[in-house]
Amino acid sequence: MAVWYSALLFLFVVLQTVSLTQNADVISGGADDRNATGDGGGGGASSSDAARCSDTLVCRDGIILPAWRPIDSVSTVDKAFRAVVYFLAMIYMFLGVSIIADRFMAAIEVITSQEREVTIQKPSGETVVVQVRTWNETVSNLTLMALGSSAPEIMLSIIEIIGNGFKAGDLGPGTIVGSAAFNLFVIIGLCVAVIPNGETRRIKHLRVFIITASWSVFAYLWLYIIIAISSPGVVDVWEGIVTFLFFPATVISAYIADKKIFFGRFLNRKYRARLFSTVVVAESRDNIEMGEKGPMDGGPDEDAELREFEKTRKEYIEILRELRKKHPDIDMRKLEEMAAVEVLNRGPKSRAFYRIQATRKLTGGGGKIIKKKTDRLDALDSAAAAAASAASATDEAAVTRVYFEPGHYTVMENVGSFAVTVTRQGGNLDATLYVDYRTEDGTANAGDDYVYAEGTLVFFPGEVHKQFQLSIIDDDIFEEDEHFYVRLSNVRSDRTPQEATAQLVYPFMATVMILDDDHAGIFHFENPETTFPESIGEASVRVIRSSGARGLVHLPYRTIEGSAKGNDDDYEDDEGEVTFENDETEAFIKIRIINKEEYEKNVSFEIELGKPYAIDPHTGEKIEVREDVDDDELERMTEEERIATLGRPQLGDISKIKCNISESVEFKGVVDKLLRKANMSLVVGTSSWREQFTDAVTVRSGDDDDDDDNDDDTERESKQPSCSDYVMHSLSFFWKVLFAFVPPTDYLGGWAAFCVSILIIGLLTAIIGDIASHFGCTVGLLDAVTALSFVALGTSIPDTFASKVAAIHDSYADSSVGNVTGSNAVNVFLGIGIAWSIAAVYHAVKGSVFVVNAGSLGFSVTMFCCCALVCIAVMLVRRLPPVHGELGGPPRFKYATAFLLFGLWIFYVLMSSLEAYCYIDGF
Repeated sequence: MAVWYSALLFLFVVLQTVSLTQNADVISGGADDRNATGDGGGGGASSSDAARCSDTLVCRDGIILPAWRPIDSVSTVDKAFRAVVYFLAMIYMFLGVSIIADRFMAAIEVITSQEREVTIQKPSGETVVVQVRTWNETVSNLTLMALGSSAPEIMLSIIEIIGNGFKAGDLGPGTIVGSAAFNLFVIIGLCVAVIPNGETRRIKHLRVFIITASWSVFAYLWLYIIIAISSPGVVDVWEGIVTFLFFPATVISAYIADKKIFFGRFLNRKYRARLFSTVVVAESRDNIEMGEKGPMDGGPDEDAELREFEKTRKEYIEILRELRKKHPDIDMRKLEEMAAVEVLNRGPKSRAFYRIQATRKLTGGGGKIIKKKTDRLDALDSAAAAAASAASATDEAAVTRVYFEPGHYTVMENVGSFAVTVTRQGGNLDATLYVDYRTEDGTANAGDDYVYAEGTLVFFPGEVHKQFQLSIIDDDIFEEDEHFYVRLSNVRSDRTPQEATAQLVYPFMATVMILDDDHAGIFHFENPETTFPESIGEASVRVIRSSGARGLVHLPYRTIEGSAKGNDDDYEDDEGEVTFENDETEAFIKIRIINKEEYEKNVSFEIELGKPYAIDPHTGEKIEVREDVDDDELERMTEEERIATLGRPQLGDISKIKCNISESVEFKGVVDKLLRKANMSLVVGTSSWREQFTDAVTVRSGDDDDDDDNDDDTERESKQPSCSDYVMHSLSFFWKVLFAFVPPTDYLGGWAAFCVSILIIGLLTAIIGDIASHFGCTVGLLDAVTALSFVALGTSIPDTFASKVAAIHDSYADSSVGNVTGSNAVNVFLGIGIAWSIAAVYHAVKGSVFVVNAGSLGFSVTMFCCCALVCIAVMLVRRLPPVHGELGGPPRFKYATAFLLFGLWIFYVLMSSLEAYCYIDGF
């Protein structure tokens, strides 16, 4: 702000000095006598060639605001008072335009961020759905983004033409040329200077930059051609229409350069996923612009698209890993919140984002819109989850659920009797509930292995658990483990269905496993394959002891590498023994899994069981048992020896298990959620009027985010608004509340906010035009001079702050200075093209001609083109050693460049002002 106010004060002093000197010369008779009358007109000071060097400035009523009367015989004190009022009013209107431009740019961001799903097939046949940006990045920057950035200048030019009865004025064209000069010289100079020492920023899409820079210079050359060479002093219909048609020509040529359709047609194209965004943008495999060449490995576009999409996801994963390393004890929910902020902070941001951020900092709305918006998205997610959970709980609470608890029982053959538990949950627990049960054979048979049972359980009011007994029949025969079932059925209540409803839910059938107690057991894994996530930490692999559970047994095991590697890479190698106590039927092998936090993972290793052996519980020695024993030897053995031999521990069929390590479902879910939240339109957009009015009345800290990386998150969140934040919030409160009535950007895909905002911008710029003219008339400034200085400066304030922040935080210079040239070209082709086409057609229908005196405009355009060529040449030369970039670099080069560009702007303003006051000859 200090830089802007200093520039404004400097301009005012210089221009006022020129104006007063001119008036003194006129009074002394030193001015040239140019008193012919011209057709140009408009509110404020008449600035045609005939009147601009005369000794009289004729103040007129504006398009909307009338002149402050009386006009003649006004005292010096009164003029000073009026000038101050006009000046403050103009600044306040600029503030309003900046705030409505905030809404306008947010709508544009939402529109240009529209995405579509593309299904891609991997070589393996698996299909993957990725999000692809509908709008081409270059096209959106040169159309809607440029329109949003230049809307005040464009609307001022069009409204001035219509308001002046389709006669040429000085404010519109002067503002366009003055704004272009400020953007090209001051903004780029500031961006060069603010880069930290030793750092540089390069334009990544140099090809596009050269195309748009060429068009921007040509635009102003063309402006001079049509007013001074092609048809001097007159603009024909074809000239106005051709001027407008250069706009789509600019977009098409930049699109061709971006896609390398002609000069890069044989280069392998790829789809580049914008870093930290689900948006995919097409570009060449060979990054010629930055001098980085990749392998020409061929492959279809879809493969490249998939590769780049995966690269983007890996960037998200890397962020999560970094945060996990900094905060090892943080829970996944908090990690997700921090990652959402970090993803959006690191990712590339559009010019719309930076402009919105600059405006909100300036008006006390807070600059940290990313954190605020991610908090809102998290709150919406939490609210939706809570609502779904509440709805589910409501549905479940209405019904009584009846089931076994637990659903699986394992008992020894010698257990005798044991209890089975049935539970009811939910619904009306005051009702009496009946449920039948009965046993069913499996591999175990009723009468031989267990006692058949059936009956009815009665749940009296308030009871939630009921038990019944089952009995097991013991024998001395070696046999496999057996099982049978117990089934629930016919659940009913003593109440009507309206009063109480009950139903059987899983597990409504229990499984009872009977383990033989006459054998040491057969040891094996439950399944030949198992899977667990890498985030499990320590994996437990179950080993089952079946067909017996007698005695103390040791079971060796070892891990075997597969696609998963040991040595603390994917898992920790292990080799040891599992101990089974007497009557113990299961044990667990614990393997430590290394969490590498990979998005997609599918590697495996194996665990192999060794030969089990029995242990004497008294001596702790291994019990030696012969295995190669025939029937004759068994007959000669004692009963104890025969039982030990036949009942020795053995390996089962599944003695080796494949362990698959997959990605963490929770971690993958966080990455997927980040992909959905990474769209910047979710950050700058609004979803409801309530949100807009809440933002309008809330004052937040506008501290710069430059040092955010060095601040603790908690400290940043605890910063309170400063006194200046409250002052700016108070000054802009009226505009904030008024523009909160603009439709939210979520409505109609952003188009509703777009249309309403541009209408409001048009109205405000019409008022600004009138105020600027009245201000110039009051202090003795011509419209042409007022336009290229004060008005151009006022419309460029948000762009200045936006470019400064973008230059510091972005890795490349495209967002900060790359869009300046495109915006300057769009200003002429739309602002001048549309306005002059309308006026030329109007005059052609009326049988007259549209008169545009070259005068100050022609001279100003010529000066701008000369200075612009110098500026662009300097920027391109800076790409060479020893600077290696358009922005930043060694201090001596950085500050020398900034001084040169600032000097070009001062030179341009000074020369244009001197010509306007006839101190130097123009055209």
